[in-house]
Amino acid sequence: MEKLRIVFMGTPDFAVGILDQIVKNNYTIVGVITAADKPAGRGQKIKYSAVKEYALANNLNLLQPTNLKEESFLAELKSLNANLQIVVAFRMLPKVVWEMPQFGTFNLHASLLPNYRGAAPINWAIINGETKTGVTTFFIDDKIDTGAMILSSETEIDPDENAGQLHDRLMNLGSSTVIDTLALIEEGKVVTTIQTEDADIKTAYKLNKENCKIDWSKSSLEINNLIRGLSPYPASWCFFTDKGQEWNVKIYEAKIISETHRFSIGAIISSKKELKIATKDGFIQVLNLQFPGKKRMTTAELLNGISFSEEARVL
Repeated sequence: MEKLRIVFMGTPDFAVGILDQIVKNNYTIVGVITAADKPAGRGQKIKYSAVKEYALANNLNLLQPTNLKEESFLAELKSLNANLQIVVAFRMLPKVVWEMPQFGTFNLHASLLPNYRGAAPINWAIINGETKTGVTTFFIDDKIDTGAMILSSETEIDPDENAGQLHDRLMNLGSSTVIDTLALIEEGKVVTTIQTEDADIKTAYKLNKENCKIDWSKSSLEINNLIRGLSPYPASWCFFTDKGQEWNVKIYEAKIISETHRFSIGAIISSKKELKIATKDGFIQVLNLQFPGKKRMTTAELLNGISFSEEARVL
């Protein structure tokens, strides 16, 4: 069997975990492709992607094209003489790129395809209250996350787990799944499964301000799933209002208190150390949050410096 010569494409921390395992398993990486540097934060300092940081630290050949169809990039990519490309959390590739290597281009996606195709599969699995998820490797085609599947690995979602914790577990599961996929390709033993298409397939929509806002008319379980599914990033949010003041507040951690009450939905009930928000079927007890201009803190820390009146509520 011909030795694999791999080009790896990825950008965030999730991709670094996979790339690191490929390197540690002594596969030949002939090139790493990641996003172009861009200014970030208040000072607009140039920020490297997590994959670029890793590539530089490990002396890997690095490419940062701004246009994946540019002739000079395509010529450079071809000159690497890769026979396989691996994509993890990158961007959509033009056909001229994904069909270039002999053994094709495969992607690792953090869901059990065909469910949760799209930008935020880890978040939406938790937001939608799934009890299991996983990772899938598949050969790229001309649509997003629709190609023929190679391997998938499944894991349970803990009812108290947040998106950050699940991200780290799926990165580890994804690493071993990619290594298993590489072994199948090396041995010529790949058997693919075509993805099914039906109306019940769930989508991992891109996260935005609107779908991260808490709808307090929903059940306590649905609200808590949204909080977990968006923690630690980008974080669920809502408005706190009291005595004519309004704050845009991020909520990172909460727990459900199931009990009947006579409060109106959205009422804030607070003591010196505890803050609860009334829902239609109980309360959401807020444990960790962030007020504008402040650092993230526990509810007890917040209540050291602020108290709420009986009029206080969330919007």
